[in-house]
Amino acid sequence: MNLKSLLARPFANYIYKQILKSAQTAVEDQDAILKYLLKMGKSTEFGKAQHLESVNSYEEFRQAVPIRDYEQMKPYIEQIKAGKHNVLWKGKPIYLAKTSGTTSGVKYIPITKESIPNHINTARNALLCYMAETGNTAFANGKMIFLSGSPELERVAGIPTGRLSGIVNHHIPSYLRSNQLPSYETNCMEDWETKLDRIVAETLHQNMTLISGIPPWMQMYFDRLIEKGDKKISELFPNFSLMVQGGVNFEPYKAKLFESIGKKIDSIELFPASEGFFAFQDSQHSEGLLLNTNSGIFFEFVPADQIFNENPGRLSLKDVKLGENYALIINSNAGLWGYNIGDTVKFVSLNPYRIVVSGRTKHFISAFGEHVIGEEVESALLKAAKELAVSVTEFTVAPMIQQGEGKSYHEWFIEFEKVPASMAEFAEKLDQELRLKNVYYDDLITGNILKKLKISPLRKNGFIDYMKSIGKLGGQNKVPRLSNDRNIANELLPFLER
Repeated sequence: MNLKSLLARPFANYIYKQILKSAQTAVEDQDAILKYLLKMGKSTEFGKAQHLESVNSYEEFRQAVPIRDYEQMKPYIEQIKAGKHNVLWKGKPIYLAKTSGTTSGVKYIPITKESIPNHINTARNALLCYMAETGNTAFANGKMIFLSGSPELERVAGIPTGRLSGIVNHHIPSYLRSNQLPSYETNCMEDWETKLDRIVAETLHQNMTLISGIPPWMQMYFDRLIEKGDKKISELFPNFSLMVQGGVNFEPYKAKLFESIGKKIDSIELFPASEGFFAFQDSQHSEGLLLNTNSGIFFEFVPADQIFNENPGRLSLKDVKLGENYALIINSNAGLWGYNIGDTVKFVSLNPYRIVVSGRTKHFISAFGEHVIGEEVESALLKAAKELAVSVTEFTVAPMIQQGEGKSYHEWFIEFEKVPASMAEFAEKLDQELRLKNVYYDDLITGNILKKLKISPLRKNGFIDYMKSIGKLGGQNKVPRLSNDRNIANELLPFLER
């Protein structure tokens, strides 16, 4: 047995026990974190403006700190970018994570000395939980690839600034550096397709044991490997045993990824963002992701149907319920307060607290009052595709609003890996499944307010070509699954199957 895997086992068992123990004190840990955040935050510019020195309970905190999105937090971020200290957290951030927002353009998210362990240790803990539970430590002996953004950083007010994945790249432990691929030079390349070719060249003949990235990136990487090596991934990399993924819902990509690999292998799902590392898969045998309740983040939960209300209900962890759809709000030692990250989650377990990501607060369709969310369209598509033996590469949905009863409809832009034998039958089945998921949508169809959905197939690589055309291929960029307008839909028209 290799020394790395030999040493990893006792450490994995130790950390795993600590995580199991911490999961049992989640509510107490959350209370302690809120007290700590208030103590540290009261002397900042934000804390003084919100009178945090007078806040002594969660009820008072809810009254003092309103929910904000990035645009509402931006005046404080601009002060940080101008070089001011003690704005949202003591001193200055040690990094600014630069990320593309769907509505805010480029966002700059602070990462502090206190918050960086949340980003680094959570990914480590996910791997250690896997090792402890399965006994598989052999992957530590081989090469590991982390498909990430460029680690090259610029400076804003003297603060190193760049993509989160690039920032984290600087904190990979030295004992893993010799295992890491691709090379630093390749990781620094900005053009995604050129970078992908270099990654393939550097990894094709290596002993790859772990591959990590967001699912659409990994699929592009696998496609390019298969094209170059003329074999399934498991034949090219016989010791490849673990796939680590996050950033988007895994389910719509799972079937094609495993088909490309050529066999079922273990996978670990993560829930990271520039704003924090919120949850991770701690078990191969339990549904959902373990909420990161003891890592510098105090979580709040707003019923998703209230998030756009003037005074929405806000819950702490102890008051959440199973199966409810919540907008996730964070308060953190990075200096984010009442921050709406834009994701919705559902609890699938309360002991321990495990969640699934159900969608985005701003990615929904309610042009006609139906409020269809991401979880519903993804579930409907998976069921219809499975029943009719269809394989989907990527998709997005938008409303088509036309005058007259029964004229408007939902338009599904779908790129198929395996095309339906009958497009009409597939569309009918997909519509049925969505109606079962969403009673409001069903009422609109039944009442002849909406026509049944329409499918507009995209040509092969249509979504890749679309992302390339708008300068968002690679990186952390993803195609939104749902839109409440026609902006993306209209941009997709040149990429339809002819």
